[in-house]
Amino acid sequence: MKLVWSPETASKAYIDTIKSCEARLESGVAELVAAMAAGWNAQLIVETWSKGSVIATSVGLAVASRHTGGRHVCMVPDEASQLEYFEAIEAAGGPPPEVIVGEPESAMEELQGIDFMVVDCQRSDDSKVLRMAKLSSRGAVLVCKNAASSGADTASQWRSAVEGGSRRLVRSAFLPVGKGLEIAHVASTGGGKGGRRRWIKHWDQRSGEEIVIRR
Repeated sequence: MKLVWSPETASKAYIDTIKSCEARLESGVAELVAAMAAGWNAQLIVETWSKGSVIATSVGLAVASRHTGGRHVCMVPDEASQLEYFEAIEAAGGPPPEVIVGEPESAMEELQGIDFMVVDCQRSDDSKVLRMAKLSSRGAVLVCKNAASSGADTASQWRSAVEGGSRRLVRSAFLPVGKGLEIAHVASTGGGKGGRRRWIKHWDQRSGEEIVIRR
């Protein structure tokens, strides 16, 4: 079974996020991630958040989870971040999602079958989150915010997230939305093409280089 795109569900989540966020929109990021999560019918949506971060993306993911009937989980590093997160989500008028407090190693033990994940390129711990993520067998979509200003090699992060198994990176792309979004689509496992390898192209918007990866 693979992720299947639903334009109708994506459109509904997009519109509902605009209505929910109103003036709090994060330069188009919130409604875009909401549309992607809902359009791919994500059943386990995971995001990372820490003190001082914006809340609009969380609102959008909460909207998406309502449309898909899935589970929305927010990972925070400490209790101070948890408290600020609950206050921010309450002020935004949305119901709080499930929150897990702690380091990526312990938090990921509770999360099996992630099919949509949003992390922050500016947070060093989030590269570890990507590597440790237990992705769904039907595939996954990974999103990294603040990609334009992080200077991080996000293409390497996507490769690290799918290394060591039958995972395959289908495609990755950079979108100039907000402070930059890096998006990667990971293939489903099983029922594949007999271990056939293929070339994946990734365009690095910061350096202007085309990166070719063989998986």
